[in-house]
Amino acid sequence: MNILKGEMELKKRIPAILYVFTLIFAVLALQPQAIEAEVWRLQPDNPENVEMLQQPLKDLDREIEAAISEQVMPGAVVLIARDGKVVKHDAYGYAARYVDADFTEMDEPIEMQVDTIFDMASISKLFTAVAIMQLWDQRMFDLEDAVSDYLPEYHTLEKENITIRQLLTHTSGEKPSPSKPLYEIDGTRTERLDFVMAEPLLNEPGEEYVYSDINYMTLGVLIERITGKRQDEYVEENIINPLGMTDTMYNPTMDLKPRIAANEEQPWTGRGLVWGSVHDEKAWALDGVAGHAGIFSSAADLAIFLQMLLREGSYREIEILSKEAFHLMNINWNTSYPGQDHGLGWDLNQDWYMDILAEENTFGHTGYTGTSVVASPNLDTMAILLTNRVHPTRETVSTNPIRKKTSLLTASAIYAWDAKHMQMLIESLNSKNAFKDETVTRSLMLHLIAIEHYENSGQADKVRKHLNGFNSLIAYYMENDAISEEVYDTLLRMSNYLIDKWHS
Repeated sequence: MNILKGEMELKKRIPAILYVFTLIFAVLALQPQAIEAEVWRLQPDNPENVEMLQQPLKDLDREIEAAISEQVMPGAVVLIARDGKVVKHDAYGYAARYVDADFTEMDEPIEMQVDTIFDMASISKLFTAVAIMQLWDQRMFDLEDAVSDYLPEYHTLEKENITIRQLLTHTSGEKPSPSKPLYEIDGTRTERLDFVMAEPLLNEPGEEYVYSDINYMTLGVLIERITGKRQDEYVEENIINPLGMTDTMYNPTMDLKPRIAANEEQPWTGRGLVWGSVHDEKAWALDGVAGHAGIFSSAADLAIFLQMLLREGSYREIEILSKEAFHLMNINWNTSYPGQDHGLGWDLNQDWYMDILAEENTFGHTGYTGTSVVASPNLDTMAILLTNRVHPTRETVSTNPIRKKTSLLTASAIYAWDAKHMQMLIESLNSKNAFKDETVTRSLMLHLIAIEHYENSGQADKVRKHLNGFNSLIAYYMENDAISEEVYDTLLRMSNYLIDKWHS
């Protein structure tokens, strides 16, 4: 009887057990991408564990919120990482707030989230450049090959000598943009691209640096001709999927719209409020897929992409680029154009948005929609700032000051960690000729070496005393034109952060 009773109880419980397993399976089936994303993404950590101060990162909150209150942008997401660890990942303001360019408020504005997806605008060029260098890795071409060897459209008298490298470095002579809006041209995507490649040059190849979307639209065509795949398909198969970037794509599906930051109202294209489709009119006219724009992504996904580059082409043993290809990308090919340092795809050493993170090998890019990324190999650090500054109109205040402030405070968290890190800053500034002569450099270094000694022996009073002396010294140098006011402000900021650390 007991056996029979047990069998009956088991039969009663089987449906419940099946229900539990069914529920678990359903949950897993609904969230495979979320689970996969968490596995691949950089993990959070305390700033102190990667030798960064917390206070400068907290101060960035105030700067972002001030920019939002001044209507520089409706919202933002910031991600800062060092040594592969995320030390700051925060969201501010709104992802979607207005219904038109007159700043008419939505009934239910959508708050920015840390996983909000942004239209990357020209940061898309980095994906194009990486795809090009993957094909270089496969020996599909040499950088100095003529584009006309692969694209018959370049078999013209003025364009036949343009090289692939010149397209990558914006020295091809191409105009910044097509002479006519592509959405006004009747025809297919292919016919519109033919129009782009037929545009006359602005300069002789190699004569000037001119930032040009046409360069990267052409590189997108090159990818498609060599591989036989449309660029979005190639990038997805060879960059996005191998890196587990589940929030990165061209042409997001409509179900993702609530997670996407809204852009501007575009009555001239007939699209109304652009939200969930590519903002750039040229890329939109090319079915949302082009070499210069079209990528959508989140801060966490971009961190994977940048970490792959900081690791010279590999991430978690997945090789996207060879080290040789990465090193070629990170050379300044534009030494003939002072101030326009450029690798194969990205800016190098641009202090107008990199601030003191800018060094010879610091790479990054900005996007018209208000996005920017900066990565410093020397400091193994990245600073990602994503904003929707064109929402609800592009006629807004420049985001460049907040881009620069983000880089400055990221660098401050590192350089103000201790006197030894401040010595690294002095060396970096010296390489940029920031000091009148070597006497100034030597004096500052000796002062910091003494402070380092007191730090190592834990003598807080002497650390603070000598840091105050350091402040007096840099004030003297500024008053005597040995350092600029900007350099003085930078060094004073670092010193005061370190004083505060030794007060705590």
